[in-house]
Amino acid sequence: MRGMTDATSAPASPAGPPFAGLTPECVLDALDSVLMPAGQRTDGRLLALNSYENRVYQVGIEDGPPVVAKFYRPARWSDDAILEEHAFVAELAAREIPAVPARTLDGRTLHAFDGFRFSIFERRGGRAPDLDRSDTLEWLGRFIGRIHAVGATQPYVARPVLDIGTFGYEPRDYLLAHDFIPDDVRPAYATAVALALEGVEAAFERAGEIRLLRTHGDCHPSNVLWTDAGPHFVDFDDSRMAPAIQDLWLLLPGDREGASRALADLLAGYEDFCEFEPRELHLVEALRTLRLIHYAAWLARRWNDPAFPAAFPWFNTHRYWEARVLELREQIGAMQEGPLWPV
Repeated sequence: MRGMTDATSAPASPAGPPFAGLTPECVLDALDSVLMPAGQRTDGRLLALNSYENRVYQVGIEDGPPVVAKFYRPARWSDDAILEEHAFVAELAAREIPAVPARTLDGRTLHAFDGFRFSIFERRGGRAPDLDRSDTLEWLGRFIGRIHAVGATQPYVARPVLDIGTFGYEPRDYLLAHDFIPDDVRPAYATAVALALEGVEAAFERAGEIRLLRTHGDCHPSNVLWTDAGPHFVDFDDSRMAPAIQDLWLLLPGDREGASRALADLLAGYEDFCEFEPRELHLVEALRTLRLIHYAAWLARRWNDPAFPAAFPWFNTHRYWEARVLELREQIGAMQEGPLWPV
């Protein structure tokens, strides 16, 4: 078994592909390095789960249920940022809000082995929520409202804010500074993204001063697991300070009429636990625009990871970037339509 290192000594950046050395043997040895002192060990069973940003595995345990191990992408989060997320989720779980905290082993939730930082979680299953049902949306709203009631009690210190700089200008600048966009599409993209960011700025100005709180950060339907007992989240990796609407708008359908009905159902549950500021509705299309810009740059920044070209072969094609230009033009119009409800 190779040697364990303290989490704070994990390297800041990989020299090559970020997970090149994360072999099945390394995964099992890493878990055994923290489980064996607690009287457990892996049984050799290993199943890679669907995750691109990190590497996540279901790992068999001798004489016990499988666990889930998350190996964090090198250089993405600092140790302090990861530990802040762990503390938030542990706080939710302590208040009987259905979230899955990292296991504490030897007094720690974040471990390191051969330069890889990792955490271990209880395995939780579930199915996708039925967002066509009003009662499902209201239940989800109550769930998110409970999370936000806790999230509003104190801010993150080490984790970033979702803002126009980090989700708009920085990703835009990265894309335009590198050779991902074809030369004949680059001027159209540069113009569209500039106008889109002007629209985002205007939307934030219309919204005025908005309270920021600790959010899930990436609350789309695939990140919600549903059981007969209700919803739960298993991954707070994108958690950051953001407006409350960030955890609501991704659950809305694309058409305005359907989105308005779904929002009413969500807020019917949400406001049982947390007050919602209607001015945040000015931000729905602005946040969608930022997500689109950020997503394209995320793919570009991860292109040296072999998992990305294999999973996203359509990225970096002429058709892809033409579609992004059209998408941004549509968002420019959408941001001018006004909020779903009168504010």
